[in-house]
Amino acid sequence: MKVLVINCGSSSLKYQLIDMETESVLAKGLCERIGIEGSRLKHEPTGKDKVVIEENMADHNDAVKMVLDALVDPNHGVISSMDEINAIGHRVVHGGEEFSGSVVIDDAVMNALVKCSDLAPLHNPANIIGIKACEKIMPGVPQCGVFDTAFHQTVPKKAYLYALPYEYYEKYGVRRYGFHGTSHRFVSSEAAKMMGKPIEETKIITCHLGNGGSIAAVQYGKSVDTTMGFTPLEGLIMGTRCGDIDPSIVTFLENKEGLSAKEVDEIMNKKSGVLGISGVSSDFRDVEAAAAEGNERAQVALDAFAYKVAKSIGSYAAAMNGVDAIVFTAGLGENSGSTRQEICDYLGYLGVKLDAEANSKRGKAMEISTADSKVKVFVIPTNEELVIARDTKELLDK
Repeated sequence: MKVLVINCGSSSLKYQLIDMETESVLAKGLCERIGIEGSRLKHEPTGKDKVVIEENMADHNDAVKMVLDALVDPNHGVISSMDEINAIGHRVVHGGEEFSGSVVIDDAVMNALVKCSDLAPLHNPANIIGIKACEKIMPGVPQCGVFDTAFHQTVPKKAYLYALPYEYYEKYGVRRYGFHGTSHRFVSSEAAKMMGKPIEETKIITCHLGNGGSIAAVQYGKSVDTTMGFTPLEGLIMGTRCGDIDPSIVTFLENKEGLSAKEVDEIMNKKSGVLGISGVSSDFRDVEAAAAEGNERAQVALDAFAYKVAKSIGSYAAAMNGVDAIVFTAGLGENSGSTRQEICDYLGYLGVKLDAEANSKRGKAMEISTADSKVKVFVIPTNEELVIARDTKELLDK
């Protein structure tokens, strides 16, 4: 079975074609600037040269067609015809309380996705457009939805409810949902394998640290808490997102700066985080470079980030009454040994000890704690696309 994995943004489309017999990636790529001048497709067929195709993409229908054309192209394609694509797996950001697992997409699912769009106005509409585009270009090919929020549907009520009037939860679904679920699910499962234990016997804290970041407490294979909340704004300090703040700051800034609620929301989502503190960049690599050159605000941004991550790890160790392993994943978590070290320096009370040589490496799944560390620490590259493809295959095999 060959599964095409699709991840649609408002003006982008990421894809991978995966052969599920071997779980090998045949090709991957990215459509950029859909509906905007200068749109292009970056196509990477395995074992062949990368291709950049600059061509107008008016909408996601055009993008899907370009992807399929690239996959069957005589020169840089990897399959002989579209008939070889057996199924399509979609990353869908928000499933609300409707979905606690992945599903085959039908009319009822589509209606539910529309209903959830209020909860993810920047993401779900794009996901829906991508599903409809695939249906138009490849009618009859089964499609499945894999939700960022689904893994966190096991979080108990005491952890997901906000202390607001209960009617807002009943009327509008205002609660903690959590995100990055496919990533947390994948790396916690891999960590259990690396420990040689059934995941049902483990307590694992997974740290998905990138430009967006979240931490999850995974107890006996189930998410029991996570840092992102009603939206991906809550929780850690991120590239451009502020994370946890006093809610009264919103009305304070509205009054002091004469800003609208929408403008404050824009500031908190796109102008805050390490960018806001450092004034340098939202890219942690740029901030690290500036800090190395003596930029004090850049160093404070990095210190604040590591401190917040360490505090969250400590709270989840308490929530699970112990922890067997801590996992670092995603761009920053996988690649920045200095960030991992700064975070773990706070965790001596848990008996965490890092192996400096192992921590200096990157690019593969590995243990970076010492043999006598009471809590194992792993770096595990995430693979959300493989999770989506596996779920799609499993659903269709049934």
